[in-house]
Amino acid sequence: MEFGGERVLDSINLDIEDKAFVTLLGPSGCGKTTTLRIIGGFQKPTSGDVLFDGSSIIDLPAYKRQINTVFQNYALFPHLDVYENIAFGLRISRLSEAEIDRRVTEMLASVSLRGFENRKITSLSGGQQQRVAIARALVNRPKVLLLDEPLGALDLRLRKDMQTELKKIQQEVGITFVYVTHDQEEALAMSDTVVVMDAGRIQQVGTPEDIYNEPVNAFVADFIGESNILDGTMPCDYKVRMFGREFECVDKGFAPNEPVDIVIRPEDIDIVPADQGLLCGTVTQVTFKGVHYDTIVDFRGFKWLIQTTDFCPEGSYIGIRINPEDIQVMHRSEYSGLYGDYSSYSAEYEELVEEETEEE
Repeated sequence: MEFGGERVLDSINLDIEDKAFVTLLGPSGCGKTTTLRIIGGFQKPTSGDVLFDGSSIIDLPAYKRQINTVFQNYALFPHLDVYENIAFGLRISRLSEAEIDRRVTEMLASVSLRGFENRKITSLSGGQQQRVAIARALVNRPKVLLLDEPLGALDLRLRKDMQTELKKIQQEVGITFVYVTHDQEEALAMSDTVVVMDAGRIQQVGTPEDIYNEPVNAFVADFIGESNILDGTMPCDYKVRMFGREFECVDKGFAPNEPVDIVIRPEDIDIVPADQGLLCGTVTQVTFKGVHYDTIVDFRGFKWLIQTTDFCPEGSYIGIRINPEDIQVMHRSEYSGLYGDYSSYSAEYEELVEEETEEE
């Protein structure tokens, strides 16, 4: 897909299974919403095709596709109350009043809006309006539902509740959900399949477990959760070398002494006394996060993040141990060397706090 000569989607090739919950995940501008709009028929790609159940729908207008969309801006009818907004599509389909009432009542319960039937749209909060939009899109029972960051307007508690509710609704109605978000936790919690995108290209497709535990490159490893991403080499199968030492791992199939990227998740690192450590370093920062401490440790000038329930004060000299299965080895890519050092962790944390304060 190109806009004004600028390529925003580059050779996208994606299969979406029937009745799956598929999430397009990536940073702003990566092309996920454009992909969604092409599936929905709101944009036509510069080249390529869209197949639905084996047949091309590339020239089929949006309203003729068996696809409904929940937009970011709600797109509700302000002159209608909640009940009539949800019932709108059913009335166009000329269903009986009894069937309309049954389906609308069912949807109101599903999105926790029972008792709001007669409320005007303009009297609802942004989160309540978003739930009406979800109910209106689902009530027609489309074969595919597209959702473009539909929970963004909700507060944290309600967003988590709606994640569970959406997944339950998807399983109950038995239709395909294609969901767009930049929230990694949301994607991991809800999806059968996660499609990680960056710069208009698909970086990796897999289950949430695959994406988290077996990232294909440094971008995916950094974007999905926290990661220590290190430079290393593979002397041979099941051996990786970093910081001048060899560690056992579970990876194989690399060329002898091939340069690689190494991913170690912060929660997979055990802190031990310095004389028992495979590597030793100095604690430079500790942040209490409730269930654990985010501990920054300097290993020979490269700063790691360790998430641990053990408190190690700043200035402590500690050792670490890492199990072979917790070391993930990746081929080097265009993203190598861009991520992994937590030297700027403190500044990034302060920026996040400032952003949250401004939003409030």
